[in-house]
Amino acid sequence: MTGPSNELQALKAEFFRAMAHPMRIRILELLSAKGEQSVQALQAELSMDQPIISQHLAKLRAHTIVISRKEGTTVVYALADPRIADLLKVAKDVLNRRLSGTKTLLHELRRHG
Repeated sequence: MTGPSNELQALKAEFFRAMAHPMRIRILELLSAKGEQSVQALQAELSMDQPIISQHLAKLRAHTIVISRKEGTTVVYALADPRIADLLKVAKDVLNRRLSGTKTLLHELRRHG
């Protein structure tokens, strides 16, 4: 049985799937930290070929995670919603907390080992 709740869950899953690649996360973090960026600026920052970056940006744009606009002959990209930066920060905090717990456990094991 599908309903509004299931549809919303499917949309959420698709949203997270669109971001679920290390390069896309790096792109989003750069856009979060530096604001609008051209493909060339992202290419220089990430040391990746332009076609690869463009493919990832296309996936993010298709899911309205980033937006683009023309500035002369250059296309610049930005986060579609500034709260995506908050989402990335929360994910980082959750992972830091998890890794911190693992580090504490590892320290305890070494101390008692």
